[in-house]
Amino acid sequence: MRNPFAGERMTKADVVAGVPGAIAGVPDGMASGLLAGVSPVQGLYASMAGRFFGGFSTSTRLMVVTTTSASALAAGSALSEISPADRSAALVLLTLFAGIAMVVAAALRLGRYTRFVSHSVMTGFLLGIAVNIIFGQLPSLLGAPSEGSVAGMKALHVVLHPRGIDWRSAVVGVLAIVLMVAVARTRFKTVSSLAGLVVPTAVVLSFGWDEVATVADAGDIPTGFPLPQLPDFSVLSPSLITGALAVTVIVLVQGAGVAESAPNSDGSRARVDRDFTAQGIGNVFSALWRGMPVGGSVGQTAINTAAGGRTRWAGMWSGLWILVILVALTALVGQVPMPTLAAILIVAAVGSMNTGRVLAIWSSGTISWAALGVTFVATLLLPVTAAVGVGVGISLLLQLNQDAMDLKVVRLRVLDGHLVEATAPRRLADDEIVILDVYGSLFYAGARTLQTQLPDPTGTRDPVVILRLRGRTSVSATFLHVITDYARQLDAVGGRLYLSGVDLRVRAVWSDELLAGMGVRIEFFPATRTLGESTLAAYADAEVRIDRQQGRRAD
Repeated sequence: MRNPFAGERMTKADVVAGVPGAIAGVPDGMASGLLAGVSPVQGLYASMAGRFFGGFSTSTRLMVVTTTSASALAAGSALSEISPADRSAALVLLTLFAGIAMVVAAALRLGRYTRFVSHSVMTGFLLGIAVNIIFGQLPSLLGAPSEGSVAGMKALHVVLHPRGIDWRSAVVGVLAIVLMVAVARTRFKTVSSLAGLVVPTAVVLSFGWDEVATVADAGDIPTGFPLPQLPDFSVLSPSLITGALAVTVIVLVQGAGVAESAPNSDGSRARVDRDFTAQGIGNVFSALWRGMPVGGSVGQTAINTAAGGRTRWAGMWSGLWILVILVALTALVGQVPMPTLAAILIVAAVGSMNTGRVLAIWSSGTISWAALGVTFVATLLLPVTAAVGVGVGISLLLQLNQDAMDLKVVRLRVLDGHLVEATAPRRLADDEIVILDVYGSLFYAGARTLQTQLPDPTGTRDPVVILRLRGRTSVSATFLHVITDYARQLDAVGGRLYLSGVDLRVRAVWSDELLAGMGVRIEFFPATRTLGESTLAAYADAEVRIDRQQGRRAD
């Protein structure tokens, strides 16, 4: 295996760049723990372990592997039916299985399949996640009780029962939001989350507002240096496994987006499967440190880049700095008011809403905005694990639909030894030679679309159709069925189907024995290095065939 640190010497700039990342990572990690429904400290452990251990093998060198809102919400949704006493242990086990699934996905080279998740679907999902976070954190922000099975119902309950709002919690939460928004507009924007955490905490401590919930109220805060330990496998359940798979899909798709937003400075290309491995390793070690799911974070990677990080050491050092903060300031962590963490999540959720992207998708056509809308509504009304399944299903349907819609069949006429495109005929004529070329996918729906666009041979005599397959290195069973069925139609009227530009791998699959067993006769002309050579050879052979057929009829 190639050494991930080859040509990457740690610099002073990397050590310094890790500090802003750690400062921003502490409140974000704690807020993610709150979002997952566990102690915020588990978010800190995850942020520390994910950054350090995940950074060892990323191909996107400045990628920061840490907690993300989407994975935290998905994990929390998967644990919704688990008792509060077991939720922490279950989250650790879910994180472990998600990490293993990511490593397996990398070993199977599944990175290429992330591009099949539609941009519209992913945007709708992330938009739904953002709205869910805003609605779901409103009760914590205002210190109000809530009821409801989904985030929207909880927010509605708070609005309809304003007497349940604790004014002290509301002051703290709103103050945190105002501070973060104000500081984000200055050159100190990298510490905006820290400002929204520290100042309200000081206010609560100064006024002695014991009514405001704090991190310590969510459970005991471990002290000292955190040591790794094995997860508790007694809490394993089917819902935990499906939750881990949902988290895996979310993390891997988001991680692929990080590679696009932070290209390597030396021009080397990011390798998706290697980034899969890095995120998987980050999750495994996060589980060993009693953490929660982690993945490539666009926001934290942007902070790492803006802070002057030059190599992967910058992100890893941010993890080490978080460890220092965690050990040195454990007592203060417990004093952080919960409304400030809710404020951090709400501000981050609002900031993630890219209205320009939504408008662009909305103007792209019915299919795009319908996919966005369905995924958005599914994310609001269904558990996140189910919404991920809906999104993946819609992506597959869109891909199949696109394959069918993008397919185009053209006719190639032979003029002065060259092939010239023309409109494909709907019907064939007697003794006609028609060369067809196909643009688009010939898998599944594409093959069925081709079937509807092939010229109809019914009622004709002795036609020949030459179908050009140049560049097709593999074919589906559906396409084989379409081709053999069309060959029978031509044979029924004395015609013949020719396939030109055939790859040798395709020819090996479509053997003479296979076709004879299906009662089909097809003429093959393998591809050569010269473009159009096999098609012209097929055309010449077809002319001889037509002349021979005409001669027989004359006799």
